[in-house]
Amino acid sequence: MKTMTSLKSLWVLLFIVIFWVSFTVFRNPWKIWVQFKLPVPLSRWNLVTTSSCPTVPLNLPVSPKGTELRVREVLEKLDQQIPPRPFTHLNTTTSATHSTATILNPRDTHCVGDKLDVLLEARDHLGHRKEYGGDFLRARMSSPALKAGASGKVTDFNNGTYLISFTLFWEGPVALSVLLIHPSEGVSALWRARKQGYDRIIFTGRFVNGTSQVHTECALVLNSSVELCQYLDAQDQEAFYCVKPPNVPCAALTHMHSKNVKVSYLSQQERSLFERSNIGVEIMGKSNVISVSKCNKEAVPAKERCKLGKASAVPSGHVWKNTWTPASCSLAPIKMKDCLRGKFIHLMGDSTIRQWMEYFKSSINTLRSVDLHETGKLQQQLVVDLDENIKIQWTKHSYPFITSLAYSVKEMEYIARIIDRTGGEKNTVIVISLGQHFRPFPIDLFIRRALNVHKALQRLLLRSPDTMVVLKTENIREMSSDVERLGDFYGYTQYLALKDIFQDLNVGVIDAWDMTIAYGTNDVHPPQHVVGSQINIFLNYIC
Repeated sequence: MKTMTSLKSLWVLLFIVIFWVSFTVFRNPWKIWVQFKLPVPLSRWNLVTTSSCPTVPLNLPVSPKGTELRVREVLEKLDQQIPPRPFTHLNTTTSATHSTATILNPRDTHCVGDKLDVLLEARDHLGHRKEYGGDFLRARMSSPALKAGASGKVTDFNNGTYLISFTLFWEGPVALSVLLIHPSEGVSALWRARKQGYDRIIFTGRFVNGTSQVHTECALVLNSSVELCQYLDAQDQEAFYCVKPPNVPCAALTHMHSKNVKVSYLSQQERSLFERSNIGVEIMGKSNVISVSKCNKEAVPAKERCKLGKASAVPSGHVWKNTWTPASCSLAPIKMKDCLRGKFIHLMGDSTIRQWMEYFKSSINTLRSVDLHETGKLQQQLVVDLDENIKIQWTKHSYPFITSLAYSVKEMEYIARIIDRTGGEKNTVIVISLGQHFRPFPIDLFIRRALNVHKALQRLLLRSPDTMVVLKTENIREMSSDVERLGDFYGYTQYLALKDIFQDLNVGVIDAWDMTIAYGTNDVHPPQHVVGSQINIFLNYIC
């Protein structure tokens, strides 16, 4: 009995020692066991198999209360800017042909640096004056021979009249343009439609079980009564779902691709507003060219260098000879390789920020690609220059990521989680671009994701305030894009939400929305000289 008592005491003592060591080393004695529950690539996700058959649609999990309150606040601001508009007949909608645009205080010659205002009166197809605003307009001035352009500022008086303000940045003949992208009735219909449904895009997941493969339907929300796999980000409560294949574990998901679904939440009459001939129609007419001269004005005082956290003007700048010039600060000539020496650049987001990676590789011939043992065009990319200690990495953002190409999800992470495991310091630079892949879904998804990234950046800048962070807004894209899935109106609302969410952080903003309007690209992947202008601003921010 004595021997058995001694053995029990010894086992108790041994357990206490092991528990104390594990607590001291790991700060969480249970963490040791949790880490072995999943393969390493999927250990970032909480995998939950829904064993019961839901009788109601499986909704997105509820985010923390504070986040949801902020989501509603941002959404309410957008709702106030996009009130419901009546739509009874095409004839009562805004007509570019019947609307009038009048230059206020016209002169034979205008001066560089002056403001030029245009009063726009919206009329319907019957010629009647509109009594409310809300039209989606795009204003631009340009001189094609000079490869020059700039956006105009649109002020909506909400009574059918608009003030279009241009800043005359350069001399020469300047063409003025005001496009009616969508009438207010169409804008109202799109805004209502966007809030309905996640089914414009369908995702297909590939599960690997030994030598066999199984494909099942996946989505941000699945209306299904079958067993589901839930891929949950536990911290921010964002989730993605797949139908669980029979006899295959949820952790066996390896790849994903997507395709469009013929789903519309617009009426047939509303869809007629979005025929290609009704999108982006010119209002200014043929008498839209003005003459601009220097006028012997005094020299403009030198502007301070562009830097992180500096608020931009509206418009944010102009293009001249295909080169970008900011309106509120100056850009210095910077040698790219010298600027990037010793830095680790983290590019996170969609293919428009992956264009930066391609630009860096083509501009610095000493960068070498590192094989990360992934496949496909959408694989994570890492390039290094060991002599100059330069590291540049591109990582795609997590769901939703829309493409018909199969991409690996083994290493896929939410941007907020990547930021959380980034130590950060003065030579660490984070560049984020979000938006294009969120356009087909209700905007609260994008707002929530942006807020989660914002919170992660707050944590990063608290522990490592020297870390540099740059946000690139969305590019405008092709006028021929499916308006209910990828149209620029949806991108514009996300642009407004992003500016609202990040206004309190000391980050650099590259206003790609305004820049691509100024360049007049209408291409989700603009040409190299536009990407180069974006990167030139970036280099000025960090060096």
